[in-house]
Amino acid sequence: MSPETISAFKKQFPDVVENEPMSKHTNLRIGGPARLFIIANEPSVILDAAAVARKLDIPWIVFGGGSNMLVSDSGYDGLAIQIAFRDVKLRQQTATVEAGAIMSAVARQTAEAGLGGLEWAVGVPGTVGGAIYGNAGCYGGEVKDSLVSVDCYDIKTGKPEVYPNAKCAFGYRDSRFKREPHVIFRATFKLTPTDPKPLKKRIEEILQMRKAKQPLEFGSAGCMFKNFVFKDESELERLKQDVKEIPADMLAKKAISAGWLIQQAGMLGEKIGGAQVSEKHGNFIINLGDATAQDVLMLTSKVKMKVRDDYNIMLEDEVQLIGF
Repeated sequence: MSPETISAFKKQFPDVVENEPMSKHTNLRIGGPARLFIIANEPSVILDAAAVARKLDIPWIVFGGGSNMLVSDSGYDGLAIQIAFRDVKLRQQTATVEAGAIMSAVARQTAEAGLGGLEWAVGVPGTVGGAIYGNAGCYGGEVKDSLVSVDCYDIKTGKPEVYPNAKCAFGYRDSRFKREPHVIFRATFKLTPTDPKPLKKRIEEILQMRKAKQPLEFGSAGCMFKNFVFKDESELERLKQDVKEIPADMLAKKAISAGWLIQQAGMLGEKIGGAQVSEKHGNFIINLGDATAQDVLMLTSKVKMKVRDDYNIMLEDEVQLIGF
């Protein structure tokens, strides 16, 4: 990006920051500088900044909490826009939530208000926008279960859209937003009025389970890999030959936990540089304090190759790579 291009952008957005370390904005605490960085406190900032970036031929990305991102050590040679609009509007049976709201905070707020359906989301570290993008799920729930509609902007057509749940093409850790470029602005969830006490009790149970099973004391991007979903009975029979004693609950769900596979492959505690496969949970790669993005990538590759060689299963990445 030339100095002239940067100067032209700064004329339109004087508050833009140059060379902002992305390690400050990702849960892994890894990442070189974004050449340009701006915080969007309302949707119009994203639209205006993206329009100028396109005119100047500047690549751009939009992100939320940085919980599911690995940014290159060399950074991102473009414009990084962080969503910071976080309003939550609760009604009798719905919650309309802006994309920058933290999912775990929304879970708490809805439970306090006696609206059930999002308690599981207290285990999601990222924002509402990111959760919709990847159809986040844990502890028995998924975004698609209660989502009514998404307000967004279609980058390809340049038009605002409101998609009902059925048009979001949700799948396992998947949605249309992964395949078609959009900016998510807000979403509405259908909730169930109920006594707040059991909702808050469930939230505390999830928080305790999370504390016991996940390495929360270290920087991580959450689960690095998707669980392995087998397609049919013939594939299951093949897996039973390669993977011994698959737990019954995984067989029932037709999905094998990536963390369990990694543990079975003997990879817990494996290290490259400052990155380590957590000894607590095989699907977490943690930053011991001085990990680089390259360390994480190399360790990720090593884990995938070991699971492939041992069980003939190729794990799929769940984390977004930026700047590579």
